[in-house]
Amino acid sequence: MTGPLPRSEVPTPALILDRPALERNIAAMAAFAAAQGVALRPHAKTHKSADIALRQIAAGAAGICCAKLAEAEALAEAGVASIHLTSPVVAPGAIARLAALHARIALSVVVDHPDNARALGASTNGLTVFIDVDPGSHRTGVTSPAAAVALAKAIAATGTLRLGGVQYYCGSHQHIPSLAERRAAIVERTDYLGTVLAALRDAGFDAPTVTGGGTGTFAIDAALGVFTELQVGSYVFLDREYMDCELAGPRFEPALFVDATVVSANTPGMVTIDSGLKAFATDAGVPAVHAGAPVASRYAFTGDEHGALLGENLPGLGARVTLMPPHCDPTVNLYDRYHLLDGDTISGTWPVTARGRST
Repeated sequence: MTGPLPRSEVPTPALILDRPALERNIAAMAAFAAAQGVALRPHAKTHKSADIALRQIAAGAAGICCAKLAEAEALAEAGVASIHLTSPVVAPGAIARLAALHARIALSVVVDHPDNARALGASTNGLTVFIDVDPGSHRTGVTSPAAAVALAKAIAATGTLRLGGVQYYCGSHQHIPSLAERRAAIVERTDYLGTVLAALRDAGFDAPTVTGGGTGTFAIDAALGVFTELQVGSYVFLDREYMDCELAGPRFEPALFVDATVVSANTPGMVTIDSGLKAFATDAGVPAVHAGAPVASRYAFTGDEHGALLGENLPGLGARVTLMPPHCDPTVNLYDRYHLLDGDTISGTWPVTARGRST
C-alpha cells in the first residue's frame, strides 16, 4: 500500500482497525486506571503490535505484558522497553534468550516452581520474578498458600532474583455473561488470593505488585482494591465474545473487524463470502455481522477460504460485508497487517509485529 485508498479497494479478507475507536479505547482505560490509582500493563497477546503497545505506553501504561518470549523479543526490537512475561520460561535455550533480553530492557517473568526459580537464578542476575498463583484453572501457578511461601523461599535462596510480587489471572471468569455472577465469582477468588498474600506476609515476604485481571473483570478487580496493576488486553478491540457479556466500567467500542466479499449468490437465503477458517479464530464460535448485511444474518463456516451468510435480504454478488471476530487475539495472529480505517478511508497499515511468535 503506497497511500490512502477507499476502503472498498482493499482486497479481502482484510483485518480492519478503526483507528479513532482504538485511540478512544486506549484513552478510556488509561483514564480509568489513573482515577482508580492502579497501574496499567496491557496484555499485548491481544494485538501483537508494537504500534499499539507504544500508544498504550504513551497514554500512561507502565509497560506491557507478553504471553511468549518470542513475542517479547519482537516487541522489544521494535522499541517496547518494559515487558512482563505472563507464562513461565523453563527450557534451557529459552532461559538463555530470556537472560539476553533482560540485559536489554526492563523485564520480569512469572515462576510457579522452585526448580524454575533456581534455573533462572543461575542464569540471570537481578531479574524480577512474580509468583504465579493458580486461580483454580490448574493451567499454571502455585496451588496453595504454602506452595507460594515455599517458592518465595526458593527465589530468595538464589541470591540473584528479585521478588516483584504475584500474578493472578482468572481467565475462565472473564466471559461469564452475567455481571452479577462474574462479580460473585471474582469476589470469592480474590478472597482466596488474600490468603496467599497473607501467608507470604506472615513468612516475611513482601509482594509489592499484585498484577492480573482482564477486560471482563478489571472494574471489579479495581473496586476490590487488591490488584495494584491491571493486565487488560481485549479492551482495545472488543470482539463478539465480549460484546455478549455484561461489562462494567467505561464503555469501549468495537474497533477490530474483518472485511469480506460476497463471491457466490446462487442459493436462496444464502450467500458465500471469501472469509472462512483462515480468516477467523474458531474457538469462540462464529463471527457476527457488523455491516453490509442484515445484522440478523447468521454466519456459518463452510471451509478454509469460505463462509456463508444465511438469512433474508442478503447482499448480492461482489458486495462487501464487515464482520466482528468471535475472539480477537487468535484472529489477529492470522494476519500480517492491520488496515487502518479513518472514516471511509484506509489511511495506512501497521504490521502485526509479533505474528506467529509462539516460542
